[in-house]
Amino acid sequence: MGEAPAFFVDHLEDGYTNGFGVKSEPKNRDTSVQIGDRSFVIGGNHEGNPLFLGVQIHDKITNKWSSPTVLGTGPKPCKGYSAIVLPKGRILVIKKGSASDDSIWFLEVDTPFIREQKKLLGREVVAWSKGVRGNAEKPIVISGPSGVGKGTLISMLMKEFPSMFGFSVSHTTRAPRCMEKNGVHYHFTDKTVMEKEIKDGKFLEFASVHGNLYGTSIESVEVVTDSGKRCILDIDVQGARSVKASSLDAIFIFVCPPSMKELEDRLRARGTETEEQIQKRLRNAEAEIKAGKSSGIFEHILYNDNLEECYKNLKNLLGINDLAPVNGVEAVEGIDLPKEHTVTKMDDKILIQETGEGTKNKMIVLDLSSINGGAPGRTRGIVLDTVKSS
Repeated sequence: MGEAPAFFVDHLEDGYTNGFGVKSEPKNRDTSVQIGDRSFVIGGNHEGNPLFLGVQIHDKITNKWSSPTVLGTGPKPCKGYSAIVLPKGRILVIKKGSASDDSIWFLEVDTPFIREQKKLLGREVVAWSKGVRGNAEKPIVISGPSGVGKGTLISMLMKEFPSMFGFSVSHTTRAPRCMEKNGVHYHFTDKTVMEKEIKDGKFLEFASVHGNLYGTSIESVEVVTDSGKRCILDIDVQGARSVKASSLDAIFIFVCPPSMKELEDRLRARGTETEEQIQKRLRNAEAEIKAGKSSGIFEHILYNDNLEECYKNLKNLLGINDLAPVNGVEAVEGIDLPKEHTVTKMDDKILIQETGEGTKNKMIVLDLSSINGGAPGRTRGIVLDTVKSS
């Protein structure tokens, strides 16, 4: 797709044409950028969710407007926006007068993720990704059959390094049980809402269990990462397969028993299940182990024949030094922008100059040369600097 310079429109007048010769309904504080033969108009409310910013596309060749499917969690509308075209099919959107954790967004219009989604859905697709400072360690996906000890391994990791690792909070459509708190044990949600969010690509994996939906949202993983921790996902092989097919860059670990006989002994030692339940778990375990070893999903296979040795191997895989364990990431800091400003682009840098009365001649420089990640999760790696402008 060709690239053209961005242009900024803080408020498009009634009956604007945008240079296309096509009158459109006026929208408050719309911003438009042109890429090749298409114009992306950003502003107003998303027709599927009025809480998020809307996107419209105008095709210069066909002279038609379209409302694309919008994936990811988008920004909330505000009083004005600046937008600038970036390489690799992205548009940087900077919100005016917004909170520090809600000021920088990327609209993906022609990335590999978008092209894949277009093929799957058969229509126009765009996706939002929040921009944040700094980088993050990869999330960790741990799978294995019931009784293999993966829960124990995760508990040991969380106990020894509580500030380094965290769990994402899953979503479910079932009713809360006694003492369960929303946002702590689960995100309890309505089935129609969760089905819509699954359709919008907001979930890494999901499953229907006894008529209720359970799943891991992309946002729940990103929230753990934003806090400066590595997110651990304890999911089955089918869930790991879904995560592998997503845009999430994670480490995949499968935990195996030393033998099926050992696994059976462990299940019986629990003393919590009937013979029928034990046989069912063993059949499921055999299928999971076969899939875990042959699916190509898991880069690492751990054999839990000795718990302490297996735990040591797990820490080695995660690059944890017993002598000086250090968390490689910090909690995400917000990006405070001047309430009124102008935006210009210079190579991989975005220059944000404060304007208006009482300015302090300070310019914020966003270095985008090392950004990574992207929709439908966060875009990370923004480097920020403040300089005195002349």
